[in-house]
Amino acid sequence: METIGKSLWRLTLVLCFTLPVIAEAAHVNTRPLTSSRSHSISENAKARKRISRLRKARRSSSQTSARLLRRHHRYHERFFTSSYSTDTFTDDITEGEDATVRAAAIEALGNMNGTVVAMDPNTGRVLAMVNQKLALSAGAQPCSTIKVPVALAALSEGIVTKATLVPISRHYSLNMTTALAHSNNAYFEALGRKLGFARVHRYSQMFGLGELAGYQIQGEHRGVYPTTEIPQTLGGVGRMCSYGEGISMTPLQLGALVSAVANGGTLYYLQHPEDPQAAADFQPRVKRVLKIDRAIPELADGLSGATHYGTARRLRMDFSAEEVLGKTGTCSHAGTRFGWFASYVNTDAGDIVIVVFLRGGRPTFGPKAAGIAGKMYQNLYQHSFFAAKATLPKSLDEKIQP
Repeated sequence: METIGKSLWRLTLVLCFTLPVIAEAAHVNTRPLTSSRSHSISENAKARKRISRLRKARRSSSQTSARLLRRHHRYHERFFTSSYSTDTFTDDITEGEDATVRAAAIEALGNMNGTVVAMDPNTGRVLAMVNQKLALSAGAQPCSTIKVPVALAALSEGIVTKATLVPISRHYSLNMTTALAHSNNAYFEALGRKLGFARVHRYSQMFGLGELAGYQIQGEHRGVYPTTEIPQTLGGVGRMCSYGEGISMTPLQLGALVSAVANGGTLYYLQHPEDPQAAADFQPRVKRVLKIDRAIPELADGLSGATHYGTARRLRMDFSAEEVLGKTGTCSHAGTRFGWFASYVNTDAGDIVIVVFLRGGRPTFGPKAAGIAGKMYQNLYQHSFFAAKATLPKSLDEKIQP
């Protein structure tokens, strides 16, 4: 009996010590597996730098993907005019043209949908006009070739010199030489706003835009120059002076203006002899004398820069024997792209002005027109065209009729 009592007493002691432990164990086992408390993990400096690099790399990759996606869905202008054509000059009147110049123009133009007009800047005689139907048409937007009359207006008004820096953005400025060479639109928009529409319009009329460039040339159109500034929603006078927005210019008008630049300021009526007798009896006719003699040297550096390192440098791939100065133009309207290039070369033996105007789609642009002019200059040089030209006699001045 005493033994049983001792056993019960020992059992009681064991239970007294073990029951709290069991209860605690049971309590622990009934907790959820995840704790509600947050535990922060602190990485060392090396790990933090690596995580930062990975985060930046991920962000950059995401931005690049977004740009590529936007580029993939970028809108592309659709063109409906072919850049190529054949037999575009079969109806041309050629009996009074210079045979060497015409052959060089035809070979250089090839099958491109366009026209080439070559003239003597000292007389206004059209030496060759290939694809006369297009050359005498209503013209087209002049694109960046409009920068030539705008530059002359700004120089004549004393707004800038060729070295004046014009702010283009907060941290970027350009002078006229660089702006002409690279055909910077923002620069000429700034000049246009500084000039104002009234002065831009006055100089454009003085330079022959919006009027017939030729004298009794059958079928010639006068182009279009607005009498009022285009709406600000279309860019206003700034857009008119950078892209030629709202303006329609003909190859003959551009050729007459560039001829005036080449000869020092005389704007001639262009004349296209239709037969050998008319060519033999040719007499120059002056339309007006432009007071641009001081502006021409300032302008010339930019036109030279265009052919050496700017938008017209493709010309020098085919011709570099003589100094050529010129201006390209590229733009589009209503599904047709235009490519312009107007240039002149001054040599000791003779001068010539060449205007190339192209119409079409993506293969049509200003540098392409410059390349065509380069091929034509090279062809003329190889056929001794410049060497064959003699200096005009002084007596010719007596023949010039106003």
